[in-house]
This record gives sequence, structure tokens and C-alpha cells, in this order.
Amino acid sequence: MKCKNHPKKEAVQFCSSCGIPICEECIEEPSPGQYYCFQCAMLQTVSVAGTSMVDKRSKSDSKKFAKKKPWGPFQYFVLLSSVLIAVMWGVIIFGGQKAPGGMIDFANQERVFLFMVDSSIKRYAQSEGNKYPNKLIELVPKYLRLNDEDIVQLNRLNYLKDPQTGYQLSLAKPKQGEMNIIITPKGIRYEAKIGGAV
Repeated sequence: MKCKNHPKKEAVQFCSSCGIPICEECIEEPSPGQYYCFQCAMLQTVSVAGTSMVDKRSKSDSKKFAKKKPWGPFQYFVLLSSVLIAVMWGVIIFGGQKAPGGMIDFANQERVFLFMVDSSIKRYAQSEGNKYPNKLIELVPKYLRLNDEDIVQLNRLNYLKDPQTGYQLSLAKPKQGEMNIIITPKGIRYEAKIGGAV
């Protein structure tokens, strides 16, 4: 009998749930002596998710000396699911926190502010169907958290909505001797001031 998923391989077991023939590579064994295909093993694991950690530990100990099988799709599915759940909880717990106020010294950290605003423009575009704001003030407060007294700091930046590149964002007055950073959706370029103009 050939494996249902790999027609060129011999089946060595039948799935305990759906009964299809499966080869050595397709076998999932969520508990000793119970052999499942990937789909049935996934359903079985989800259905017994309420099993206590003590039971799981004892099953793990009984298989400690068994031959270790390389990770298959089922193990990667469990790992990915756990990571996604942890990320979701992180977003739920920490995502609603307001950004701490007064953390940026706008006079000395203009470039940090420039990249912070660029990140806000990208979030705006992602949320608004790849459209860019007409003015930077449209980012506040949903995409860029600024105190009322800090909104004036947007004047330190040049923003131009460009039909070809999407937008251009740069410092309005780069420091003497520094190259100006120009950010577009296609990347970053640097320009030097020549004769007082960029």
C-alpha cells in the first residue's frame, strides 16, 4: 500500500482518525502509540489543549529516550502558532500605550524625528490604501503622537507629495556641513548643500 501524500513511498501505518495510509515521513505521534496524519494530529492537539501541563510533562518523559524524529510540518505549525499567540498578547497588552511625551530633544535629534515621521507616513499609507497624506499634520494624532506644543516641530521638515515617487521627506534646514537625507518610498538618498541650496 502506498502513502496517500507520497505515492512513491510505502505506507507503514494508517491514520488513527481518518484511516488513510501514511508513510514514515507523514506520521505524527501526538501521544505514544497513536499515529495520525498531519491534519488529524493538528485537530487532535487542538481538541486536547486543556490537558494539564503535568500530563504533558509525563508523556514527554516517557518519550525522552525514544529515537528523535526530525521536525515536520506539525511541529513547525505548533511553534508558529505559539509565537503568533505571544505576539497577539503583546500587541493587546502593550499596543494601546501612549508614546511617552517629551522623550525627543527636537533640536539635537532632528534625524531621529525625521525617521519617526517617515515611519508614521508609511503606517498612514498602509492603513489608507497606499495613499499618502497631503500635509504632515494629517498624521497627528492617529499615526504620530505629538503633544500640542510639539506639533510646530513638523515645520522642521520639508514634505512634498510627489505623484511619481509618492512623497519626499527631508530636513528643512540641515546642520552646517551635514548631508541632507531625502526619504522616499523607494529608499533614502543623501544630498550635499551646494551654494546654500540642496
